[in-house]
Amino acid sequence: MERATVRVTGVVQSVGFRPFVYRRALAYGLHGTVHNRGGAGVRIELEGSEDCIDAMLDDLREEPPPLANVETVSVDRDRVSEAVYDTFEIVDSSTNGDGGGTIPPDTAICAACLEDVRDPDSRYQEYWATACLNCGPRFTVIESLPYDRSATSMAAFPMCEACREEYEEPTDRRYHAQSIACPDCGPRLRYGETSGDTHPTSDAENGRDPFPEVLENTADGTAAIERAAITLNRGETVVLKGIGGAHLACDATNAAAVARLRERIGRPKKPFAVMAPDVTAVEAFASLAAREQEALESPRRPIVLLEHDPSQAEDDGLRLATGVAPGLHTVGTMLPYSGLHYLLFEAVDTPLVLTSANRPGNPMRTANGPLVASLGAVADGFVLHDRRIVARCDDSLVRVVDGNRRLLRRSRGFTPTPVSIDSVPSTPILGTGADRDAVAGVLHEGDCYLTQYLGDIDDSESLASFENAVDHLLDITGLEYPPIVAHDAHPAFETADYARRLVADGLAERSVAVQHHHAHAASVLAEHGLERAVALTLDGLGYGPDGTLWGGEVLDASLADFERVGGLAPVPMPGGDRATRYPGRMAAALLYARESDRVVDHLERHDVSFPGDDTEPDDVIRQLESGDNVPLTSSTGRVLDAVAALLDVCDERRYEGEPAMKLEALAARGEPTAIDVPTARADGRPVIDTPALFATLVELCEAGHSRAAVAATAQDVLARELADLAINVATARGQETVALTGGVAYNDPIATRIRERVTSAGLELVANERVPAGDGGIAYGQLTVAATRASRDQDSI
Repeated sequence: MERATVRVTGVVQSVGFRPFVYRRALAYGLHGTVHNRGGAGVRIELEGSEDCIDAMLDDLREEPPPLANVETVSVDRDRVSEAVYDTFEIVDSSTNGDGGGTIPPDTAICAACLEDVRDPDSRYQEYWATACLNCGPRFTVIESLPYDRSATSMAAFPMCEACREEYEEPTDRRYHAQSIACPDCGPRLRYGETSGDTHPTSDAENGRDPFPEVLENTADGTAAIERAAITLNRGETVVLKGIGGAHLACDATNAAAVARLRERIGRPKKPFAVMAPDVTAVEAFASLAAREQEALESPRRPIVLLEHDPSQAEDDGLRLATGVAPGLHTVGTMLPYSGLHYLLFEAVDTPLVLTSANRPGNPMRTANGPLVASLGAVADGFVLHDRRIVARCDDSLVRVVDGNRRLLRRSRGFTPTPVSIDSVPSTPILGTGADRDAVAGVLHEGDCYLTQYLGDIDDSESLASFENAVDHLLDITGLEYPPIVAHDAHPAFETADYARRLVADGLAERSVAVQHHHAHAASVLAEHGLERAVALTLDGLGYGPDGTLWGGEVLDASLADFERVGGLAPVPMPGGDRATRYPGRMAAALLYARESDRVVDHLERHDVSFPGDDTEPDDVIRQLESGDNVPLTSSTGRVLDAVAALLDVCDERRYEGEPAMKLEALAARGEPTAIDVPTARADGRPVIDTPALFATLVELCEAGHSRAAVAATAQDVLARELADLAINVATARGQETVALTGGVAYNDPIATRIRERVTSAGLELVANERVPAGDGGIAYGQLTVAATRASRDQDSI
């Protein structure tokens, strides 16, 4: 007889992993135990024949359960003459008292549960909240460790006898599934409308039930779903409260419905996401490559940016209204991920707009009363449920860039699964991230636990939401506030002030400022286990140590330090943030830097728009001449904004990245023209002369080149010249790797061109894969830098 001690480490959905091990052990006739050891992984003791143990180990490595991501399986074997075990048992879990336990993320309803929902003989038939060990809500319902039902919002729903039997049976896939529920004992749906004699907004504001008289509902929620479908089919808007929040929904093929939703919610241009019932429906309005379909259908169910033709005619029932993603060549698309969604599509025949149910600038409400109070004037109907959402969690967002999946927003389906940082010491640190696309993180024993996407931190309400998310992350990982807290070096960031307050309040011992673009670079190095690389950090803006605003940088970066060795030429940014909002100001600045006496003439000739009256261009020139509130910037994003203004693509930035995104959409219809752009010097480093580039683009326009060709040229030249700067530095300094990061890394033509240029020079290009390249990955980079510096400082003592 053989005895094997197996240690399974890495990211393991251990709650579901133990029943899987139990079932496989029984199938192979093995005896022993399986024990979840929290952050230390899973320990398995096996006794039986050598062949059966080998088969069991093959299953662990090659066919783990759907939500398990097994990193390593280590085995110690012995030949024994006497058995220790006479059965196989699941042993109670432990966390070893040091925190770092892993709570699984929320994931899409699995195929088995969906079959139950559709099975007329199942007790889960048409029940919207059907779930098991392999699917359903977790992160959004858990309060704290240990992960037991009593510590979740499901505690309000005592299990019926049938659910209790499944919950306690180790061979059942609902064994210890904390979100188990059925029509007899689980959360219920309700439907209410804002029309008629009801006054839901005022009722909700005063703490009363906003819908005291609602449709007589069935236990499974089908009546509420049917009424919602009727409302949607007549072109109206419905709020759908789901797993981690709520969506505003309307018919995505109905132009009037989409326009009405935009007007009511105050989002005139920001693209809406679309949910389609299946892949066939998606292919009716978007192109779908294999990698994109893989992402769409994964259990994480993110929104996937897909290419589509925004000018397509609305001549059949499956084509999207052009107002869904105005001016863009991509549309955010997702498939159903809950029983509610699947049941709704049984009564709705078209794709649906599904956009976050919150007023612009405000965090999403999750409780029924505040949700109705905030959106009573926006939605015609509400589908609500009585399960409390503990943690708001927006949809994740991905795009396939240069053939690889890139995370734009890491949230539902990913959070709080940790991302390892193997290359740094195991120093407990909290990273507060940035103020835009905010995500915080905590480092514990080589694992980085990141919060969900939290949006922009720009007022007291969003800051409170950020602080609550940090507290929740610590609660569900069993961790305390670490002694070190890392933050962005920008002196005015709310997240940096929060870090300093933690120290002042005695919750942390010291804070560490990490420069924005160094954090970007370090995030790529940490993902790929590199100690040093030449990094292209290309984004909108980040505070530089010289007091200017960076964003088009070539850095020689290590995990602890960096040197600015190249990039884009610094140019004036008239009005500071106002130049970010109104791209015409950056067009004026680039023209002024090259030919100050003809700026207004060029602006008028190319119809560059300004928000004010006809005197604003002259006002901008006077501001440039005086230098009053004109910081310098090397931002790639601001150069793309200026080109967007020149080509009349975008005159006002209404959402993050709008000018550059619309420029990319225009460029997709053109071919780049080969032009040469000189290199200049700034503080001794080589920089791309962006005023000269802009002047050449103006000349192309005046020579009759198409707007699309000029847009494509601008992207191509920036990518080519930045890549060449990085190649030259890497070659001169003996580096073999170039890293690409920052929000501009999501631009497919720019990323593809940089990769082609770098690899043709015999170098390797690496980019972010497990965390966002944008500001959602900043906390991960901050943790990397702070941990490396802390270890270095300790070694020097």
